[in-house]
Amino acid sequence: LTRLLLCAASPKESGGEQSPRLFQFREDGFLVLEHFFTAEECDSMRNQIQRIIAEMEVPLHCRTEFSTKEEEQLQAQGSSDYFLTSGDKIRFFFEKGALDERGKPWPELATGRGQEKALKDINDCFVAVTPHQDATFLHTEPLGRILGFWIALEDVTLENGCLWFIPGSHTNGISRRMVRAASRTSTRVVEFVGSEPAYDDSQFKPLPISKGGLILIHGEVVHKSELNSSESSRHAFTFHVMEAKDTSWSKENW
Repeated sequence: LTRLLLCAASPKESGGEQSPRLFQFREDGFLVLEHFFTAEECDSMRNQIQRIIAEMEVPLHCRTEFSTKEEEQLQAQGSSDYFLTSGDKIRFFFEKGALDERGKPWPELATGRGQEKALKDINDCFVAVTPHQDATFLHTEPLGRILGFWIALEDVTLENGCLWFIPGSHTNGISRRMVRAASRTSTRVVEFVGSEPAYDDSQFKPLPISKGGLILIHGEVVHKSELNSSESSRHAFTFHVMEAKDTSWSKENW
């Protein structure tokens, strides 16, 4: 992961262990790299996203809403094999409000603004994402081997749902884990070990970022996003990588 950070650093920097950006990442648990992608590259990613949405086929019984709230997670993803077996596949998880009472996407989902109501990994547009640590869901042994990449495909502001972080919170370990249920006698396929503490809102720092910007996220840093209360969409593309050397991916992960 250190090598990835060094490659992302400005060519003007030495790229050594004392790189200012690397130092900042180690201090805060996140790093903002503005203008990492061009506008054309962002538009190309958005076009591919829209194509995937237009062609998606999700069986009715597999349609679940994504949430970072524990109770909602266990009710939706927690009882779904479709979710549990999604790690190496392209699968779709809807935001709250994207499905009608029959479990079908609203008609406007096919085109225009309606698309912004679905697909957590792609849009993350309308609902708030509660404070969490990515390592809760993506656990490694040892910890500290997960790095998130969060790409702003549009301008991200305070009004349309930018990310918020607690700087330095990645140094305190994790407070809970989502694991495969020990027994499949119940309807749930995952369960939580531990609990999410209450966080002081004053500790969070907002990170507005321009289109094409990249945010690197330590797997244990606490972060969230607020409700998009604006008329503007906030499309983003996110993924995670794991350091393979001397690292084990937990068999209890979903």
